[in-house]
Amino acid sequence: MGTSTALSWPRRLLRGRAVKPLIFLLCLLPFAGLFWRGWSNNLGPNPEQTVIWTTGLWALRLLLITLAVTPLRKLTGWAELARLRRMFGLFVYFYALLHFTAWLGLVNGFSVDMAVRDIAKHPFVLAGMSALLLMTPLALTSTNGMIKRLGARRWQTLHRLVYGVGVVAVFHFWWGKLAKNNTASPTVYALILAVLLGLRLWWAWRAAQARRAHLKGERPADDQGKSRSLA
Repeated sequence: MGTSTALSWPRRLLRGRAVKPLIFLLCLLPFAGLFWRGWSNNLGPNPEQTVIWTTGLWALRLLLITLAVTPLRKLTGWAELARLRRMFGLFVYFYALLHFTAWLGLVNGFSVDMAVRDIAKHPFVLAGMSALLLMTPLALTSTNGMIKRLGARRWQTLHRLVYGVGVVAVFHFWWGKLAKNNTASPTVYALILAVLLGLRLWWAWRAAQARRAHLKGERPADDQGKSRSLA
């Protein structure tokens, strides 16, 4: 039996050529839906807010999906999931950039003075801008060429910023909803993020424990070797 036939059907599906174009189209659907609603003049009574909230929500949802790739890969053994992470991450930046541009253009008319006044009135915007700034180096270094230039270790260290992005993005969402006394949905997103980051902390702790146990197991053997050499 060949290797491909021995794989489970989800892994065979994830290895298929069609999966990336399919995921690309799925990630693009919220934008297409928003575009269609705008084209057909169906964005509701407050079109600016509809665009801002939709793009912001999808940036956050895709960010959580991106952060879920590694836990899912470890829990299921589906290593093929890793090939989709970069695409999810770039779509996070795409929607976050749309979210920011919609706020700057539709609400503030691309006026710096108006944007500053809006930030003074709604300081939670600063948290969102911080998340976007943190995401920018991650998007710019997402290519294979940048991985080679930075080196795998430095690239991985840099891309751990995504954990901070997750925390700041959820805080931005929660703070924005707090003014309307409606923090139910941000709490759900915060709990999902806590689980995803908590799993990473648990695995890191387990790995550290295993390393310590391994080192303790080696020391007695080293000590015996030294005793023999002294004898």
